Amino acid sequence: MARDRTVSSIDIGSSKITTLIATAGEEDVVNVLGVSTVPSHGLRKGQVVNIVDATASISQSLEAAERMAGTTIGTAFVSIGGNHITSLNSHGVVAVAEPDKEITQNDVRRVIEAAKAVQLPSSREVLHVLARGYIVDGQEGIVDPVGMTGVRLEVDTHLVTGGSTAVRNHHKCVEDLGVDMGGVVFGGLASSYATLSDTERELGVVLVDIGGGTTDVAIFIEGALSYSSVIPIGAINITKDIAAGLRISLESAEKIKIALSVSPRNPVLPQDEEGYDQKKKSIDKEDEVDLSHLGLPEEMRSVSKKTLIDGIVRPRLNEIFTMVGLEIKRSGFGGVTPSGIVLTGGGALTIGAVEAARRNLAMPVRIGVPGKISGLIDEIVSPSYATSVGLLLYGMKTGKTENTGGLASWARFGGKIQVKGIAGKVIDLVKSFLP
Repeated sequence: MARDRTVSSIDIGSSKITTLIATAGEEDVVNVLGVSTVPSHGLRKGQVVNIVDATASISQSLEAAERMAGTTIGTAFVSIGGNHITSLNSHGVVAVAEPDKEITQNDVRRVIEAAKAVQLPSSREVLHVLARGYIVDGQEGIVDPVGMTGVRLEVDTHLVTGGSTAVRNHHKCVEDLGVDMGGVVFGGLASSYATLSDTERELGVVLVDIGGGTTDVAIFIEGALSYSSVIPIGAINITKDIAAGLRISLESAEKIKIALSVSPRNPVLPQDEEGYDQKKKSIDKEDEVDLSHLGLPEEMRSVSKKTLIDGIVRPRLNEIFTMVGLEIKRSGFGGVTPSGIVLTGGGALTIGAVEAARRNLAMPVRIGVPGKISGLIDEIVSPSYATSVGLLLYGMKTGKTENTGGLASWARFGGKIQVKGIAGKVIDLVKSFLP
């Protein structure tokens, strides 16, 4: 039965591509069977800039996850980001088809279609239509109107839209590998499934997912997503600042940033018994960050903590959270999020991120770690994997799980090589029978 409920996710990020394969368990928990993370190539700020390199990176991640799980991916949920993502709230109204009877699922579908009928440029397409709340004959705050009696049905929806070109490129990268798209999911929405509690959603909360090249902002009011946006600055900008400030390579800067994040506090240096002078030397050394254990090619042994943290990292964090503050103000929901900020994504681990968020936004802040997972989770219980885990939970909630088996392998095989003649026709015939 577990094989019949397989769900897979591919988080296509600016800095890494993560593939997870899991089975849907009981009580909204997914059991992870396969995990693979590889550096991403061909992507910048969440968008595909080189389709060949991007496809190769996704293929590498897919194959490693499939080997670990011992199964083949046929359908996957894929994340999308980039500053082409925008959102708007829309209202739909319909008359109930049979007013003397109950509201049916068909009525709900019609009212959502009515809300979806907004004027959009031809270069944009709708990714998500999320109901914020229903109104039946003037009664507001209805979560599910099916089965209720009424004449007039209204809905408030949140539409997440993306650039058509960017969305098509995402589709091409994945489908060229023989994998069907279960859905393209906005990264901020996916992360919310893994990190937010029902209480936080209901009270009002701001999810800030700091990725490699972008920062996703998702605001939840009364249990529903009400505002979405993407800021084109991420953790890679902090790395670039460190590289420029210390005049070292990006690789070395990334090592320093990660080392600071893992162990932000240096051990207290032992004080000698030689009196005041030695004590003063010891205090001076506390300002130094020891880098000797990193083995940097630039042979940098130490750096001033004040220079590194206060002079380089903190200004960039302040800039990111100032821009988050502007997005909250633009949304109009600034005063109705008592649950505060939930920070997630790899950038949330940056030293001083929580303090910078508290200082700039004047709200309670916590780090969001993915939950509702079991199995091979040692590597992925980290804010860096919030979107990957959230995609699995999103797939399980929407019910689009898959059967895995040999035919999917044939489709992958047929998709990766050029086969001509009778063999090609046979593979095309097999693929035509696949779901």
